[in-house]
Amino acid sequence: MSILRAIGAPILVALSGLLGSAASAQQPPLKLGVLTDMSSLYADVTGPGSVLAAKMAVEDFLAKPHHMQRSIEVLSGDHLNKPDIASSITREWIDRDGVDAIVDAPNSAVALAVRNIVQTKNRALIVSGSSTSDLTGKACSPNLVHWTYDTYALATGVARAVVNSGGTSWFTLTADYAFGQAMEQDIKKAVQGSGGTVIGGVRTAINSQDFSSFLLQAQASKAKVVGLVNAGGDTITSIKQSVEFGIGARGQRVVATVLYLSDVHSLGLNVAQGLQFTESFYWDLNEDTRAWSKRFAARNSGRYPTALQAGVYSGTLHYLRAVDASDQSVDGKAVIAKMKELPTDDPLFGKGSVREDGRKLHNMYLFEVKRPADSAYPWDYYKLIKTIGPNEAWRPLSEGGCDFSRS
Repeated sequence: MSILRAIGAPILVALSGLLGSAASAQQPPLKLGVLTDMSSLYADVTGPGSVLAAKMAVEDFLAKPHHMQRSIEVLSGDHLNKPDIASSITREWIDRDGVDAIVDAPNSAVALAVRNIVQTKNRALIVSGSSTSDLTGKACSPNLVHWTYDTYALATGVARAVVNSGGTSWFTLTADYAFGQAMEQDIKKAVQGSGGTVIGGVRTAINSQDFSSFLLQAQASKAKVVGLVNAGGDTITSIKQSVEFGIGARGQRVVATVLYLSDVHSLGLNVAQGLQFTESFYWDLNEDTRAWSKRFAARNSGRYPTALQAGVYSGTLHYLRAVDASDQSVDGKAVIAKMKELPTDDPLFGKGSVREDGRKLHNMYLFEVKRPADSAYPWDYYKLIKTIGPNEAWRPLSEGGCDFSRS
């Protein structure tokens, strides 16, 4: 069943999966709100694909044995990358529509704003799309799980690999909002910890169309590495323009600190080949990831899932299992506590756990984009360089500064 209704700028879409029992009709539905970017620079990496991933999690949960005697609804809203709009949608969802959990929340400024509302109103927040490591550090919350990745894991893996291979001096182009600022600090720590230096950098507005002046500064710095501390459409644009400026051809190395499958697809292997980056999921890792991803692509116009969309599926599925195990949804803190108590296990991220600060623990991977000649079939884009275990990938609990966790 599909319900469309407009609330200001966003369009909300609700889809129900019914259990078909008499008991389910007597209880209010469990409601999940996929708060995402449906129309801007992160729409390809989250957006409609994140909504589909949440729907698939509901479908797969309902297909397995469970105790929940309720219908489940998935709503979606477009936050337009504006924290005030995200906050307005979140309040309306909770206060008027009875939404139990918010899922995805790409854009770190958005996630931080939503985090405050969710904690105040004691609902649950399962973050996939936002990357700031502050969500399990100074901005941690007992009502939040940070699922897919964070700036610490992304920065640490790629910075160590690049410095160890000779990229010892860096100049950064940083998206000037919460994500970029957090990532920039994590990059600096990782580069310096590996024996390198960050000799300069510039801040750029989100959704920039022209990086020419910033790239000229990077060229003039003579740094061995130009680190792109941005994401989504900004990464695509800055990589394309760096090729046009001949930065790689002149000896400087361009490193994308955040790169998604959809970015590589948009760039093409001729442009993206050789880029190294850290990621938490790739559709072609194993038989389980391939099987799920082919199901997803068949319903997503042939486009394969990004890690963020995979994270929405995985996080939503674990949330539903926790609600089922706790017979609870209104008390968001209690459900999040149950998510931490239960081991995680799904076909996309395998076995893992949720740490007490809300950090989901799983492997990270260092990938390199393949040369065109090495790609054997559609969406065959990545070569695995290294598997990074949880103990190495994630910031230690003792270093995060989470104010409610026990050291």
